[in-house]
Amino acid sequence: MVWTGTWVAERLGVELIGDEALPALLGLALRRNPKRAHLLVSSVLGKHVPQRPSVVYGSGLDLGRRVRALLGDEEAARSVVLGYAETATALGHAVADGLGLAPYLHSTRRPVAGVARAGGFEESHSHATSHLLLPEDPKLLAGDGPLVLVDDEFSTGNTVLNTVRALHERYPRDRYVVVALVDMRSAADLGRLDAFAAEIGARVDLISGAAGTVRLPEGVLEKGQALVAEHERAYEPAGTGSGTGTGTGAAAPRAPRLHAYARVALDWPEEVPDGGRHGFTPDQRDRLEAALPTMAGRITEALRADPSADLSADPSAEAALGGTPDEQPRAVPTPPPAGPRLLVLGFEELMYAPLRLGTALEDAGHDVRYSTTTRSPVLAVDDPGYAIRTRLVFPAHDDPADGPGERYAYNVAGAGFDAVVLVVDSTADTPALHAPDGLLAQLAAHIPRVVLAVVPSYTPTASPYAPYEATPEVTEATEAPERSSMLPEPLRGPAFSSYAPEEVGWLLQDLSDVELEAPTEEREEAIQSGGAHYAESLPVEYQPSDRYQELFHAALETSAARIARAVGTVTETVLAERERPGHRPVLVSLARAGTPVGVLMRRWAQARHGLDLPHYAVSIVRGRGIDSNALRWLAAHHDPADVVFVDGWTGKGAITRELADAIKEFEAAEGVTGFDPEIAVLADPGSCVRTYGTREDFLIPSACLNSTVSGLISRTVLRADLVGPNDFHGGKFYRELAGADVSNAFLDAVAARFDEVGAAVDADVKELLAADRTPTWEGWAAVERISEEYGIHDVNLVKPGVGETTRVLLRRVPWKILAKRGAEADLALVRLLAEQRGVPVEEVDELPYSCVGLIHPQYTRGATGADGKAVVSQ
Repeated sequence: MVWTGTWVAERLGVELIGDEALPALLGLALRRNPKRAHLLVSSVLGKHVPQRPSVVYGSGLDLGRRVRALLGDEEAARSVVLGYAETATALGHAVADGLGLAPYLHSTRRPVAGVARAGGFEESHSHATSHLLLPEDPKLLAGDGPLVLVDDEFSTGNTVLNTVRALHERYPRDRYVVVALVDMRSAADLGRLDAFAAEIGARVDLISGAAGTVRLPEGVLEKGQALVAEHERAYEPAGTGSGTGTGTGAAAPRAPRLHAYARVALDWPEEVPDGGRHGFTPDQRDRLEAALPTMAGRITEALRADPSADLSADPSAEAALGGTPDEQPRAVPTPPPAGPRLLVLGFEELMYAPLRLGTALEDAGHDVRYSTTTRSPVLAVDDPGYAIRTRLVFPAHDDPADGPGERYAYNVAGAGFDAVVLVVDSTADTPALHAPDGLLAQLAAHIPRVVLAVVPSYTPTASPYAPYEATPEVTEATEAPERSSMLPEPLRGPAFSSYAPEEVGWLLQDLSDVELEAPTEEREEAIQSGGAHYAESLPVEYQPSDRYQELFHAALETSAARIARAVGTVTETVLAERERPGHRPVLVSLARAGTPVGVLMRRWAQARHGLDLPHYAVSIVRGRGIDSNALRWLAAHHDPADVVFVDGWTGKGAITRELADAIKEFEAAEGVTGFDPEIAVLADPGSCVRTYGTREDFLIPSACLNSTVSGLISRTVLRADLVGPNDFHGGKFYRELAGADVSNAFLDAVAARFDEVGAAVDADVKELLAADRTPTWEGWAAVERISEEYGIHDVNLVKPGVGETTRVLLRRVPWKILAKRGAEADLALVRLLAEQRGVPVEEVDELPYSCVGLIHPQYTRGATGADGKAVVSQ
């Protein structure tokens, strides 16, 4: 069997010297990194080389047991285990499991809102150097027991020394234990650890699985960089930013099957973190251990759910690769069980959860391999003597703090896998994961069956570490109030809404099976009598006539360019004022009227700037505020300062004021700050906001229909018997109306006009950014005047603007319509609806809107309105 370091050794003169076990444990590859030419590729780490989970986990367990034997049980119980992101997070966890008595923490490159930093250090040779320490319990690292530091390799010792030096200054202790799979220090570095221990006055022990060194010839860095450049020029497929990447030679991928995957509900145990980013206790390990067989069973069911999936082994794929990575020499060779070949693929720092799911699947009799995706850029060469045979390239999908970039999965393509279970945390389950160039699509192009398992991202709430309980003062300063681990992930199409999954994530709960509709008159009577809130029920979905549908399409044709211009103007304004270095705006639409606008803004940013902006829809209810659980979820997954709230238009500004009050109340109650209550809208005829596409009141066709132009989603529902304190507000998906759905036709018609309005948008934005856009609230003043003049005495029954007037005619009991004289171009649909419902249209002057809809005041069935006339819905 060819050693997987042969290719590099022959070309660069690199030598691996040491224990006989080293060639079985390590191969060589070339980094695409200006700081170090070579990469030691472990066959038992589970990062770059798929390996049986039992081998990966067993390697760490054995090291942990050796640490316990070294320390003794009493000292082991006082110790803390610290692992390194990203490659050693699972290894450190496994060492902690083998030690058995100590809590575990790993460093992270992902800052988490609301969690204070307890320390940090630098990994000088890495492609991403900065590490953060974010323990849930601020005193986790403050004890005086031994600190056990775990990394995959111990080479120069710089990373460990940087860590110990930083922590020892804040939390001095008497003993440290360094653990690594391999000790690869050079002769010059061998004495540094002892000298450092003497310098700080502490004992430092080292435990490793094997020892040796890498002999590097002079000029190896420059030669390695030249070799990488040569092979990338020769083998990189033209025009690809994603795919199998450099010199793969893997079996040709099938045509990508975007979204051709199953999603499995793991039923992850409550209060068990997704990993050690904020700490992990032995008790939490026991709870996870108990839940693993059930979760493995769920995965098995998901793998079997599609009877058309071909899970038979494909020997031709293995032949094309020249033998799969795990068939290379390894530390513990054992024959695999028969059956389809399954890969459990983890995600960057999320290594332990997928590893343990892999061991559970292996225990259940599956032929399993395990590896994870990585940030580390490595050259791929299809040669049996090279450790990285194939490479999948895809965009980062967890909105990383250091900005977008490429991510990689090695030795996955062409390895003969029949199925892959991709395990990510909920923070990484984003539109980028599901995009046409995303990881799911890349996997589907190479592996017949893809299953997605999402582990809830854990955000600390209260300390589970009884032995290290923090003082109230410290806890108050560092504890995050977020309860996101209890909140579900956003709903996405096609399971919920007719929008593509990357277009919008709905922070709602699905109430599609609940009967919520009531006749319009019945709802109006209950609302105005104070017997019910409008958000406690839904109006019966209006089904437009053929004539109305014709007017809708005609209006869309004539207004598409005008809408595109407003979309471009508001989006460019947002980008100019809200984009920060390393940050992208996060669009949060107010469901449902804001959702089509948010999707269009996202499309504009993508088409004009190549930006993939996250987009969610949340519920806001007049008189009840915005969904606070949705805000909690957003704060846990994004920087609140990046959030931009989006709506379709402003009427009198009630929602603008509602949002500002709700954000203020939320921040006071939760201690989470940074949300900007400013709303970005297409049209602001009432002069209620600073960020808008236009202040003209014109017909936006998405206001002319209900769910059939809004992804088939109802307006939102908030009712105490359906929405609990830890639930998102509700909504319904009207699947049965798919035949009448024009949601995507509306989006496509507007987006098709983006190019032609580009110059006008640039001019509009330049003018707006230089103008005084301070809201005048003239619309609110007009509404108050109309309410008094028409004897209504309730501004909530006055709905200004074309959009709001249309809603009155579709969903409420209208009394009359006030139409601005001369505004005929935008009122054809309003006049048709008014005619169909027998509602009079009154021409008026000096109106800041094209029209205003008046809801029948003090409505009861058979009663009269302020004008003495009864109105019956038709």
